[in-house]
Amino acid sequence: MGTLWHNGSIYTMQAENDQVEAIFTKNGLIIEVGEATALRDTYQDMITNEIDLQGQMLIPGLVDSHLHLIGHGEKLMRLDLSEMKSRDEILKALHKRCAQTPAGEWIIAEGWNENEWRESTLILRDDLDQLSNEHPLVLKRVCHHAVVVNSLAITISGIEENIEQPFGGVIGRYVDDRLNGMFKEDPALKLIMNHLPGITDEYVKRALTDSIRDCHRLGLTGGHSEDLHYYNGFLPTYQAFVSVIEEAGLPFRVNLLVHNKVVDDMKESRFGYRSKRGLIELDAMKIFADGSLGGNTALLSHPYHDRPDTQGVAIYTEKELHDLVQKARNYEMPIAVHAIGDLAFEMVLNAICTYPPKLGLRDRLIHAQIMRHDLLERAKELPVIFDIQPGFVPSDFPWVIDKVGKDHMAVNYAWKTYLEKGIHCAGGSDAPIEPVNPLLGIHAAVTRRKPFDADHTIYDEKECLSLYEALSLYTTGSAYAIGQEESRGKIASGYVADFTVFEKDLYTIQPDEWLEIKAAMTVVNEQIVYVKK
Repeated sequence: MGTLWHNGSIYTMQAENDQVEAIFTKNGLIIEVGEATALRDTYQDMITNEIDLQGQMLIPGLVDSHLHLIGHGEKLMRLDLSEMKSRDEILKALHKRCAQTPAGEWIIAEGWNENEWRESTLILRDDLDQLSNEHPLVLKRVCHHAVVVNSLAITISGIEENIEQPFGGVIGRYVDDRLNGMFKEDPALKLIMNHLPGITDEYVKRALTDSIRDCHRLGLTGGHSEDLHYYNGFLPTYQAFVSVIEEAGLPFRVNLLVHNKVVDDMKESRFGYRSKRGLIELDAMKIFADGSLGGNTALLSHPYHDRPDTQGVAIYTEKELHDLVQKARNYEMPIAVHAIGDLAFEMVLNAICTYPPKLGLRDRLIHAQIMRHDLLERAKELPVIFDIQPGFVPSDFPWVIDKVGKDHMAVNYAWKTYLEKGIHCAGGSDAPIEPVNPLLGIHAAVTRRKPFDADHTIYDEKECLSLYEALSLYTTGSAYAIGQEESRGKIASGYVADFTVFEKDLYTIQPDEWLEIKAAMTVVNEQIVYVKK
């Protein structure tokens, strides 16, 4: 009937270093915390199971506040380019995959990042044509805001050489004006992505299953995921989550952001904000305000230092953005807006001030990387959460300095400054853009260093977080982002029985050792869903 958890380092996250000796749980909830002997005496007739933590560290279940669960599963299923350090390495891997794949089948690869290559010459259409004219080839950049494709993919997609560039999108060309195979941002990306082979329900469920199991392995008990626009529409994708999490019994506490392009489908299906089924809950309306830094499409208030001919891309005009926010308010929904560049961020703040959320609701500003002091002063007065990705620091530095310019770096990626100003922050990975492992994000938040960097280069040391602050991003911060701070993110009576157990106490070892340890156990709704073998 109930479970006693004891004999470990149990951190409640109610205050820094606050610990308890034991926890008694029942029916998916924490009933009481305290001394093991006292709990055993009080609940002796209800304790049917005891979990001896054997000295390991237990904390509230870690929740990734921003990821794409199905996309992460797809990355696990596809050719992964994210660890490859040169264009030659990628081309060799693609050549091998072409040789193993029947002619006519699409080959989709994930995660190239020219900023991590030894030399950054892009792979373009002509390079891919040399590999194969029998397979449509699609290479997704790590940011998912750009793809490069070969001629066969262009032909199958019905794209003509003289195609006009859509507003909010970028179509790349060679100096001779031929298409070079590069497509950036959704208005351009969909010209290719809409022609990929049909996505079956079984494919989506397999990707989701693989993704959740991988999250369990890494200690994640839940996530705030944005998937409902990309896999055959709102209802089929929602049903895939129901099928895997509720019907197949793979517990994962998930809040689903609803892309603005399917929010009407949500309403027509008679769902709304906070509609819930078991562990699945619908959340804020997702909007993209700009693109990515790597693709020079994040919208800045000044020209890019490395590309003075551009300030980035606005996905919507200011009026269109205001109209979308107004629609969210008409549906009594908060918004969750992708805004990397400072000008995009400013446009979003303007829209929120024009159409504020209903009392008690909180908007979230996703990424919030390129910032200005005046924007922080405005944001701290609004009911907003900064949805940050600590792993972007080791991924983006030092190249981001050359891209944005030293004169515009004062409060960029400034996690500590955000918290000190009283701005609530939640932490996530943006998987599959970055690895989903929360320990990588925690390490990045505390050290602001690349993992295993022999030089121990720290990027803006004054912005380093304490371990407690870093853990809070994935516990109390993620709970606050969805208005569930009274029931999730802490070890306390009445809170959900979601736990992450690490094999060692992070407080007793050095940060670089965090990169080597594993989750020993993951618990969702009192159910042990993963145990390290």
